[in-house]
Amino acid sequence: MAERLLLTQRPAWMALQAHAARIQKVHLRELFAADPQRGTRLTAEAAGIYLDYSKNRLTDETLQLLFALAEQCDLRGRIEAMFRGEKINITENRAVLHTALRAPREAVIVVDGQNVVPEVHAVLDAMSAFVEQIHSQQWKGFTGRPIRNIVNIGIGGSDLGPVMAYEALRFYARRDLNFRFLSNVDGTDFAETVRDLDPAETLFIVCSKTFTTLETMTNAATARQWLLAALKDPASVARHFVAVSTNAAEVTKFGIDPANMFGFWDWVGGRYSMDSAVGLATMLAIGPQRFRELLAGFHAIDEHFRTAPFSHNLPVLMGLIGLWYGCFFGAETVAVLPYEQYLKRFPAYLQQLTMESNGKRVTLSGVDVDYPTGRIYWGEPGTNGQHSFYQLIHQGTQLIPCDFIAFGQSLHPLGRHHDLLIANVFAQAEALAFGKTADEVRADGVPEWLVPHKTFPGNRPSNLLLLEKLTPFALGTLVALYEHIVFTQGVVWDINSFDQWGVELGKVLAAKITPELEAPTEPDLKHDSSTNALIRRYRRYKWSAPPP
Repeated sequence: MAERLLLTQRPAWMALQAHAARIQKVHLRELFAADPQRGTRLTAEAAGIYLDYSKNRLTDETLQLLFALAEQCDLRGRIEAMFRGEKINITENRAVLHTALRAPREAVIVVDGQNVVPEVHAVLDAMSAFVEQIHSQQWKGFTGRPIRNIVNIGIGGSDLGPVMAYEALRFYARRDLNFRFLSNVDGTDFAETVRDLDPAETLFIVCSKTFTTLETMTNAATARQWLLAALKDPASVARHFVAVSTNAAEVTKFGIDPANMFGFWDWVGGRYSMDSAVGLATMLAIGPQRFRELLAGFHAIDEHFRTAPFSHNLPVLMGLIGLWYGCFFGAETVAVLPYEQYLKRFPAYLQQLTMESNGKRVTLSGVDVDYPTGRIYWGEPGTNGQHSFYQLIHQGTQLIPCDFIAFGQSLHPLGRHHDLLIANVFAQAEALAFGKTADEVRADGVPEWLVPHKTFPGNRPSNLLLLEKLTPFALGTLVALYEHIVFTQGVVWDINSFDQWGVELGKVLAAKITPELEAPTEPDLKHDSSTNALIRRYRRYKWSAPPP
């Protein structure tokens, strides 16, 4: 690979450093006072998402320097390379084409000389046919009873995406089907997931591309034992298990009919796979038509990201603004705060999408970075968070930029509930930006000794995303928006957003430790002194009493 100019040596980066030293002294109160149109001017809109980014600590000069940095890092060229199917995941020599999962039937996207779009739609059609069988009760369990319980077994992208989408779209989900999501290898997760389920009415979806993922296959094997304990006949497995995988041999060996294996491709990373066959549980919940509406939302933002100028491009704007705070203000975290209860798992979903993608310490050429990458994403739904961690955001010593997400219409319009909810999100963004000065506190008649405690510094930045209503289409736009924010930042940071080698080391060591925990006699331990001591103590606990 040709040697790249280091990010910190680029002219726009150096200009941003000098500019940041000046802008950090400027308060949002000053910026709004100097520009009465700021609140309507610093906005952008696409695919039903209205973005207000006016409450950020930036000026037109800031934006122009950030756009220049993106151009110097060839963001436009990298976007085109991804959409063309070039193998931009260089450490695994793979294309990065989650965008193909939501491309229309007539699209042409070529990987290794083959148009992959027909394959994508063939899988979607197979999923749709299967879902129709379950919904119409043509698909029966082994004893002839219809399926009423769906348990998705996966981990990482094979769990976080489906469970987030199910929770987000529960309003549209069938209520005659019961959905559960099993991911943790902790036996408690399995026990509580199946505790009140009838095996004769339960279908398991095993999501593992290789069908070898330790946590997923451990849970799948236990689920198989649980089923057979009730139904006895091994032939029952084929009526109560389907697979999302590419390993037909292992799927067949497990007892699943390979005709009920829904595939995907190595150009789809796990954390980008919720709109592939990994979304089978989502489609079972909301139906094929609603699932295609979800895909249409993804595709709308894909096209916007690919074609819109940077100055109006939502993922580019949010990606560069996030980079501005992370690299020039020392902000280490981002709070994602959806004012919509159905999006309660959205921040958790974003944690994997963002941190597994951009938690990298070397550039594409393997050189250590000398700038911060991969910020920490976290959050909770409003208004719950207001009574929890907002205190730190308002008056703490750390700068925590916020992404607020809100909707103009409630899916459950009850009295004044929604007006109160939206009043809170607007008020929080306003309070964070402008705060309350000591003089304003005094004007309220507060005793002088209490004034410092009731003063709010403000100047805390936020984006506000406002959509009309939470629909499958809207959810697709939100997920695609953050996918492309990740890509934008990864390009500028010159890192590979599509591998995850950091996940591997712990797995390797766990595979070595497991037999040492299970050995009937004291093993010869060769770890560090701490790990050795912990293993010995665990073994004492394990054998000190009979299992329950």
